[in-house]
Amino acid sequence: MAERTRTTGRRAATRDSSSKASGARTRARPTDGAAKAAAKRATDEAAAVTRPERLVVDQPPPDPDYPRYRVEPGSRLRLADVDPDESEHYRRKKDVADGLQRQRERIADLQGRLYAEHGRSLLIVLQAMDTGGKDGTVKGVLQGVNPQGCQVASFKAPSEDELDHDFLWRYHKQAPAKGMIQIFNRSHYEDVLIVRVKQLVPEAVWRPRYQVINQFEQALTLAGTTVLKFVLHISKDEQKRRLESRLTNPDKRWKFKLGDLKERALWDDYQRAFEDAVSECSTSHAPWYVIPANKKWYRNLVVARTIAARVSAMDPRYPPAEPGLDKVEVPD
Repeated sequence: MAERTRTTGRRAATRDSSSKASGARTRARPTDGAAKAAAKRATDEAAAVTRPERLVVDQPPPDPDYPRYRVEPGSRLRLADVDPDESEHYRRKKDVADGLQRQRERIADLQGRLYAEHGRSLLIVLQAMDTGGKDGTVKGVLQGVNPQGCQVASFKAPSEDELDHDFLWRYHKQAPAKGMIQIFNRSHYEDVLIVRVKQLVPEAVWRPRYQVINQFEQALTLAGTTVLKFVLHISKDEQKRRLESRLTNPDKRWKFKLGDLKERALWDDYQRAFEDAVSECSTSHAPWYVIPANKKWYRNLVVARTIAARVSAMDPRYPPAEPGLDKVEVPD
């Protein structure tokens, strides 16, 4: 009994010291507010580059006028209000050829600076309906970029191992390292799109993911990753033409899957899912752009100009050279 009393006394002392420590932590909680304020300042600073036309365009609006396709935070997207055939004053592929090449060269130069700086990174998210042009956008926009500093991650159905983890696990592993440009060909948004439409999980599971995704993208932003998101918006008629092209062209037939027709039957459900995902997750630091994509050449021009402007606003710079190099002579 005496030993038990001493043990109880030690436990009481432990509780007392824990209470004191808890009190100390409670008294220190004002630092929580400071941490939140610091995070907000960092997020706001990062958000400045999400309107690059204010920083890098001499005479706005830019040409092409990519800001018109940005979904402002707090607004509600209606895909029916976005004309997928829009191409501004451009009429033919040849009209954009020179401009597209200039943007490719800008991206290649800026990517080299970003890689050398090795302090920040860029994540490009591409989402679209089937045949929407994600692969074509990567190929058409990023020509000339050094593959050493640019990678593409394509996400298909999750593996058993991936399903055993939280839904963001497989995406976070592919987040870009410092100095890198990473493209997500499909992305974490699949877990509020196909998962919702196909009813793979109940609404009580997928709906809270909007908030989780926003927190994930803010965490990436605070870590120095700029998040740039595109929906490549095509019409249902255009999808039909592209599917038929795959069927009739022997070189493209390998792309056609019978499951594509089942997905097409769910067009309206996917449109609603896209509208909700974009509306819920277009934030000040990671806004969405909904790009008219029926005309592939116009799509590529707008995406390229948007990427070039965003990275230009980040203003990556080559690091300083070692001191004293002006006196170095290379021996014979």
